[in-house]
Amino acid sequence: MGQQQLLMLGLTAMIVILAISIGLVVFNSSSIDANRNAVISDLVLYGTKAQRYFRTSTTFRGGNRSFDNFYLSPVDTGNANGSYSLTTSLPSGNTFVPGSATKVSGSSGFIYIIGCGVETGDDDTNPVKAFSRITRDSIQTVILN
Repeated sequence: MGQQQLLMLGLTAMIVILAISIGLVVFNSSSIDANRNAVISDLVLYGTKAQRYFRTSTTFRGGNRSFDNFYLSPVDTGNANGSYSLTTSLPSGNTFVPGSATKVSGSSGFIYIIGCGVETGDDDTNPVKAFSRITRDSIQTVILN
């Protein structure tokens, strides 16, 4: 009788440990996905701001059919989800890109907004990263990590 109780106690402990480890893996995966979705949501928000700037005349502080001189305000370059910056060249790689309020210059009808999250991405080294290609009438988002 004593051996059966010890065996049951050991088996129960193994099941509990297995359940906790599975729970941690699921929680970590959900955390990464939630951060990636939040970064993408922010990219779309900033993309709509860029499109509004593109369509607004210079009289009302817009770009008058251009993205030139568009910039993210210091408030928009970082939040609890991650950091964001603008570029006119195609983003690549998984490395972190710090937030930047630099103005766009020399855009040819499109810009890119890069977002780096606070969670570690799929490569288990670099942060969650995505970018959006913003044109006058579309926003296309690509996940890099």
